[in-house]
Amino acid sequence: QVQLVESGGGLVQAGGSLRLSCAFSERTFSRYDMGWFRQAPGKEREFVAVIRWSGLTSYADSVKGRFTTSRDSAKNTVYLQMNSLKPEDTGVYYCAAGKEPYSSIWYRKENDYGYWGQGTQVTVSS
Repeated sequence: QVQLVESGGGLVQAGGSLRLSCAFSERTFSRYDMGWFRQAPGKEREFVAVIRWSGLTSYADSVKGRFTTSRDSAKNTVYLQMNSLKPEDTGVYYCAAGKEPYSSIWYRKENDYGYWGQGTQVTVSS
């Protein structure tokens, strides 16, 4: 059973940076698309970024140019580097693994993912 463990959240001032990490428990990490979602207070969870098993990436328009996702297969870990943070980036951030290995399509919806981390809080003060 795949388990995802996130770390790296915290409190940061606007304009600052944070890096989130998400450790994948199985050796099959390299086969899966890995996504990032976030949920602000009182709002629905939304797509932030995805890195495919092939290494290709895609981002929500709201974070494009500021956030970068990457993966390290030697460490079974995916990262989300967040720069130029804004108060509207505040929320609980979740990593997720695609429900099927070697996906042939882009996964940008919650139901594309079969495994989720516990979430980590990111708070950006103005």
